Amino acid sequence: MPLRAAQRQGEKALLKKASFSDRGMTLEQQINESNQYYLDAGIAVVHKKPTPIQIVKVDYPKRSRAVIREAYFRQASTTDYNGVYQGYYLDFEAKETRNKTSFPLKNFHEHQILHLEQCLDQEGICFALIGFMTLERYFVTPASFLIQAWQNWKAAGKSSMTLAEIEANSFEIKSGFWPALPYLEAVDRIIADRKQEHGNK
Repeated sequence: MPLRAAQRQGEKALLKKASFSDRGMTLEQQINESNQYYLDAGIAVVHKKPTPIQIVKVDYPKRSRAVIREAYFRQASTTDYNGVYQGYYLDFEAKETRNKTSFPLKNFHEHQILHLEQCLDQEGICFALIGFMTLERYFVTPASFLIQAWQNWKAAGKSSMTLAEIEANSFEIKSGFWPALPYLEAVDRIIADRKQEHGNK
């Protein structure tokens, strides 16, 4: 079912759940709310990957029950989100900044860039969802551009992507209510561009 039609169909069913709660939300909260909308409306299945936990101490007050007494979060091994949309595998990282003119590449980790590159090699739809929170602007940045920017940083020391570069190489999305961040609209454009590219080969 096309995204727009599915959204119209799902809006009535989800109307009671909608609120103005996305105002003041973190980027992650907005994405999670959007993913729930997409799931409830039957549009896509996208979930946040759990953060690995290293367990340090466990008590066993009863033979059939274990209680974790001490643990810490380990660094996530890949990206924040993955899922399926219209037969396409999605994999993306969410990052936000208070900067107004650029986005620091140090906010990404090398293993995340490598993971996105590997998923791209398998024809996955991969991107970063970047939020300029002070400006209230949001961009879906294809992984191909992000990887190129990362490589330029390592080779030439250019440690950030300017807002102008992101504007020129990304798809801007507007925050709303159903869903809070309609990032699948940008995914549709990435898919269309890929089909056109493959058709020209």
